[in-house]
Amino acid sequence: MQSTDLGSKESGKIWHRKPSPATRDGIIVNIIHNTSDYLPKVLRFLNVAFDSSGDCLIAGDHHGNIYVFDLCGNRFNLVQRTAQACTALAFNLHRKSEFLVALADYSIKCFDTVTKELVSWMRGHESSVFSISVHGSGRYAITTSSDTAQLWDLDTFQRKRKLNILQSVGIQKVFFLPLSNTILSCFKDNSIFAWECDTLVCKYQLPAPPESSNILYKVFAVTRDGRILAAGGKSNHIHLWCLEAKQLFRIIQMPTKVRAIRHLEFLPDSFDAGSNQVLGVLSQDGIMRFINIQTCKLLFEIGSLDDGISSSVISPHGRYIASIMENGSLNIYSVQTLTKEINKPPPPLVKVIEDLPKKKGNSGDLKVKVTSGRVRRPARSRESKIQTRILKQDLTCGFEKKENELSDGLNKKRLQILLKGYGEFPTKYRMFIWRSLLQLPENQTAFSNLIDKGIHVAFLNLQKKYPIKSRKLLRVLQRTLSALAHWSAIFSDTPYLPLLAFPFVKLFQNNQLICFEVVATLIINWCQHWFEYFPNPPINILSMIENVLAFHDKELLQHFINHDVTSQLYAWPLLETVFSEVLTREEWLKLFDNVFSNHPSFLLMTVVAYNICSRAPLLNCKRKDDFEYFFHHRNNLDISAVIREAYRLLDTTPADIHPDSMLDAFVALTKGQYPVFNQYPKFIVDYQTQERERIRNDELDYLRERQAVEEMQAEVDQQRVEDEAWYQKQELLRRAEETRREILLQEEEKMIQQRQRLAAVRRELKVKEMHLQDAARRRLLQLQQDQREMELRRLDDEIERKNLSRNQEAVAKEMKENADAYRQKVDVEEHMFHRLIGTDQTQNQKIHKWEEAEEKDFHLKSEKKTAALSDASRRWFLEKEIHDAQHPCDKVVPKGRDEEFASGCLPRASQLNDISEMESLTQISLNQRKMHWDAMEQDLMERVRNLRQRLVTQAQNRCQTPHLLAT
Repeated sequence: MQSTDLGSKESGKIWHRKPSPATRDGIIVNIIHNTSDYLPKVLRFLNVAFDSSGDCLIAGDHHGNIYVFDLCGNRFNLVQRTAQACTALAFNLHRKSEFLVALADYSIKCFDTVTKELVSWMRGHESSVFSISVHGSGRYAITTSSDTAQLWDLDTFQRKRKLNILQSVGIQKVFFLPLSNTILSCFKDNSIFAWECDTLVCKYQLPAPPESSNILYKVFAVTRDGRILAAGGKSNHIHLWCLEAKQLFRIIQMPTKVRAIRHLEFLPDSFDAGSNQVLGVLSQDGIMRFINIQTCKLLFEIGSLDDGISSSVISPHGRYIASIMENGSLNIYSVQTLTKEINKPPPPLVKVIEDLPKKKGNSGDLKVKVTSGRVRRPARSRESKIQTRILKQDLTCGFEKKENELSDGLNKKRLQILLKGYGEFPTKYRMFIWRSLLQLPENQTAFSNLIDKGIHVAFLNLQKKYPIKSRKLLRVLQRTLSALAHWSAIFSDTPYLPLLAFPFVKLFQNNQLICFEVVATLIINWCQHWFEYFPNPPINILSMIENVLAFHDKELLQHFINHDVTSQLYAWPLLETVFSEVLTREEWLKLFDNVFSNHPSFLLMTVVAYNICSRAPLLNCKRKDDFEYFFHHRNNLDISAVIREAYRLLDTTPADIHPDSMLDAFVALTKGQYPVFNQYPKFIVDYQTQERERIRNDELDYLRERQAVEEMQAEVDQQRVEDEAWYQKQELLRRAEETRREILLQEEEKMIQQRQRLAAVRRELKVKEMHLQDAARRRLLQLQQDQREMELRRLDDEIERKNLSRNQEAVAKEMKENADAYRQKVDVEEHMFHRLIGTDQTQNQKIHKWEEAEEKDFHLKSEKKTAALSDASRRWFLEKEIHDAQHPCDKVVPKGRDEEFASGCLPRASQLNDISEMESLTQISLNQRKMHWDAMEQDLMERVRNLRQRLVTQAQNRCQTPHLLAT
């Protein structure tokens, strides 16, 4: 067993020598991933998935490293580092290079293995995704977590539908059924529903399993044709459901050491048409057992108690098994090495038939135990007795020829009877019947030796002559032809060999061993005497065909002769392509069912029958091009009629011209080693080989000489080119030098002009600077002058305010002293008056009347003088305000008012004496006088305040105006 450590490598070979897995374990290679740190540790693989071809797989470890392993090309590549553990993988999308990975953060990402870029990022799950199911078309995917399943469109990466369920129920698995648009959903309560993919309408529900089984489903598997569902869980029982009949038809009991089933997967077979018969069962002990669900026989097992398996995936073609081991490594198994039961057919066509019981039995009737020995049939119910009807054996079977007895229990005569009755073999068993009829030895070792020799030199450029779109098909054809050429030298020079082998290569492209042996058997038996006239067509074989045609249809042969159409035109194209150009796939398979079931002469009779059945359109052909076109293209012809005509010709042709008298009977390939094929003129092949070798040597010599001449010519051309380049470079340098000189002169002129402009600009700037400095100096002087004037005005205003305030204080003091003196005088007079009142009561009334008159007169005069004084003061203030508004800087007191200003425009003491004398004659209330003087004092103070505020405002305006002008 080979072991490969990925280490820190991002790419490399999977194995360094050709793997030869042992029959015991079948391991091709064991892949591990160890880190190269100081303390190395193993990075465990978690998930693995195959692509649709089955030759490539991807695997992801718990650090998020995802590798692609190409088993056919022996290469591995690190395609992504997700930095998160992957919980599920899918690699069979519509775009072959893309894959899906579910990560630990509940997201799903799509990457491309070629560009290694992120294609899309899908979110929507709230728990870990443990399953990804991709539709057969690769355009839809279902991702499943414990609480929901979501359907995605992989063209737009948009979510189409979402399945929500109750938390108490839980999802076990949701996946697509193969070959259909049906979605199967399995829940933890053992309920299984089928849904339509497009409309999500429930199609059906499987009935509940029998109560006696006592099993909760956890793992599921479906056959490739989508007809059988296998379910298992924590039990050693496996339930098989028929999805077409929607019923449980079998319960398989695994050995007692199996206590729980962890994984189920059907093993594909190339010859079972999708109805897989082998089921892989991974149990709790880490061993995966493969059983036949029909015979319940244990075929083989992988894994052991010491080296257990954690999970496994089988390739779509059933050739490889990829298993993640419990130690974190990855094992690749070869199925062909593990067992020879793989690709074996189902039980024989003729078998014992049992009548179904009329009364439906219980679940115990379905139970079958898995054994490693003979086949156990389902246990019969005690309640109902099964009636058995056994077919009687044919008494003549013992007298049949031994050559009619084939391997695997088949009989050639009975197959021929079946073929004549139905016209063709069943599609499901055709490949198996062919292998039995041709008695293929399946010499794996001998075929491997031929393949190991590599691609033959004759077919290195096969794609140029035969451009095939499918690279896989071209590779298989190239390998098959190379193996034939290594087997026998003549096949390297046979021009029609690719045409002969291509239909079989296309049919058996997934099994190259069978393909090679079928073609080799066809050449040995049905191509007898084809190479005797090599390299010309087999004239002897074509003569046999022409003799048979002449006997059965002389008119058609004469028509061919009249139009110069030989057997190389109407027979050889059909033989060298084995009818693949003129028949469809189904018609070709039907024809070769009969060819392989009969004597090799049947193929020649088929050529004659094809011409006879096509005689009507052939008789209408007049040009040779029409005949060529007819035998190289498909025609409207019933292949069944051609086969019937071939059988008629086989029975009615005389023995002297019958091909079977000149062709040997069927001979199978020998086992172990292939027989030597030398039925050709060896000297011609050797001569051609020698000539080809000589021509090849001459061609090599010619190529060497031509290469030498070409090298010399290349050197001369190179020298000439270098010389021309040198001269061109010198010329360019000279031109560049002249150009640069002109540029320098122009630059110097520009510099001179720029310097002149710069000097002029400097002069202008100097003049402007002087002007600006002069203007700034003048503004500064003006500003200083304005500031000094403003200071002088402020001082004048301050002096004026102080004088005014001093005058007002003096006036107020004088008025207060006069008022006090007046009040004292009034008090004295009142006292004297009261005394006078007491002495003379009689004169009181007269004096009272006089006093009233005097008082009224005094009051009137006092009011007149007060009004005159107030008007004089008001006029003086008004003239002063008008003068200040017109001459703000002029502080000269108006003429004629200097005496009033000096005196404060207030009444003199003589006036006050007159007033006091008048008041002595009247009786005025003290309160009324007091109120009158207080009102006058308040009015005067208010006018002074208003005048002061007005003067301050005017001074501020005068101070701000020069500053604004300077700015």
